[in-house]
Amino acid sequence: MLDYKIIATLGPSSATIHAWESMSSAGVTGFRLNTSHLTLPQLYSWLEKLHPFLASSGLKLVLDLQGSKWRLGFLPPYELVKGQSVTLVLEEITDQSNILPVPHPDFFQSAILLASNPSSTGYRSADILINDAKITLLMESASCDRVTARVNQGGLIMSNKGITFTASEYRQEILSNMDKSIIMATRNLQFIRYAISYVKDAVAMEKFRSLLSQPAVLIAKLERRSAIEDVAKIADLADELWLCRGDLGAELGLKNLAEQVYCFSKNVRNISKPVLMAGQVLEHMNEHPIPTRSEICFLYETLMHGYHGFVLSDETAIGKNPIASCQMAAVFKGSR
Repeated sequence: MLDYKIIATLGPSSATIHAWESMSSAGVTGFRLNTSHLTLPQLYSWLEKLHPFLASSGLKLVLDLQGSKWRLGFLPPYELVKGQSVTLVLEEITDQSNILPVPHPDFFQSAILLASNPSSTGYRSADILINDAKITLLMESASCDRVTARVNQGGLIMSNKGITFTASEYRQEILSNMDKSIIMATRNLQFIRYAISYVKDAVAMEKFRSLLSQPAVLIAKLERRSAIEDVAKIADLADELWLCRGDLGAELGLKNLAEQVYCFSKNVRNISKPVLMAGQVLEHMNEHPIPTRSEICFLYETLMHGYHGFVLSDETAIGKNPIASCQMAAVFKGSR
């Protein structure tokens, strides 16, 4: 088995040069910053610290752009409880515990369209899914700037968490102003790569590609059914693909996710660009020093299908065992 890529997401658990050196020694081939969780000053601070290390090590940094993905605005963290009534509003920020800010007009337009439509997924079409479906809300009413809902599955709610509807095809396929500012500020840095979230299809990918002149490296994140179906054409426009099961599962429902990933994996060797697996690869290690047996078997099976490696997220950004997670992700490096 040839060596493969391991991309480690940086965060509070991996914010020092000692951590970067240890992760590199463990087999990491590149790093990732999720820019949706950073302000521009915070991003610049990360880049200032990382620049000397990346320049000397030769490793690359992927800036994960929000793309057309919806995220909550800023709010105080608190627990949502099953049965609780909440209101989602077209705002950037709130300090009220029963109000969720969603700064995306197209979210509310999509809510109106989906309010009475049936769904073929494991969720109702009127379900609102937050943080990879860890929290679910049942929509009760929708307007152009307000949605009322009731908590179906509760949990800790926090700023910037992803939010979506199941089977929602309507959203603006554009880069945010924040994304554009990030590109303008970093496009001359040789160690930077860009990942685009929630790519819809090749038409949308071509728009994103036009914003980044060659030789910029552009990664397409596959998180929607439409992207899976159009993957061959998307691959012609991207330099690399990531199959992201977290958001894909929120979009499709768990049963359909399993079926979609199985079918996709059978054909991954036919895709013209490298494909990496992302999304809860070693989630058990967020809290525990070793992975489950199922996770290790999954790593091996993934590589045997023809994937070119893995993207670690919470495991290295906020998990308790970032270095050990990298070591486990690299356990099959150099194997034959």
